[in-house]
Amino acid sequence: MMNPEFLSQFALWLAVIALSVLVTALARQVGLLHERIAPAGALALGRQIAVGEPGPAMDLVALDGSPVKIGGPRSGRSQLLFFVSPDCPVCKSLLPVVRSAAAAEKSWIDLVLASDGDPAAHKAMIAEQNLAGVPYVLSEQLGRQLAVSKLPYGVVLDEEGVIAAFGLINSREHLESLFEAKERGVASIQQYLSRRQSAGGRG
Repeated sequence: MMNPEFLSQFALWLAVIALSVLVTALARQVGLLHERIAPAGALALGRQIAVGEPGPAMDLVALDGSPVKIGGPRSGRSQLLFFVSPDCPVCKSLLPVVRSAAAAEKSWIDLVLASDGDPAAHKAMIAEQNLAGVPYVLSEQLGRQLAVSKLPYGVVLDEEGVIAAFGLINSREHLESLFEAKERGVASIQQYLSRRQSAGGRG
């Protein structure tokens, strides 16, 4: 008859081995999942606009009184429209990131902040976030034409005013994914990855 202590130790070792196998399998599945979904990039919502469509062409006036031209041919420069709100905590946390990223890409793109609502609330946010000098327009029509439904949201218009990329922005990586999507000629990084996976599946 086997020693009960030996049986207990044997069962314990079996449990440890089984747990090790389970953890290894789980780690492998997490790795595969990460490969399939990363990088997520800016999430495109609604699909009411599409890359390649002409963007809105509008002549607006910024909150500081300066004229701001949205869309249309722009002498070789693209435009980043970043939609925000004073009531959006994520927007406020991302504003320094957006300014930094736009400054890093200033050789080819211009930043415009956009929203609608009470001008006083937006002017307060401009002072609070030190946004003086950044074009900031209020236009409900602009948001409607670009199908903006959630914030913070970014739209890149190319040198001809054509929609080049768009999506919900929650991090610097999401923002930079719009720049990458424009370069690759896709609406979002998700679309690029989907195309690449489809091509790989056919190969």
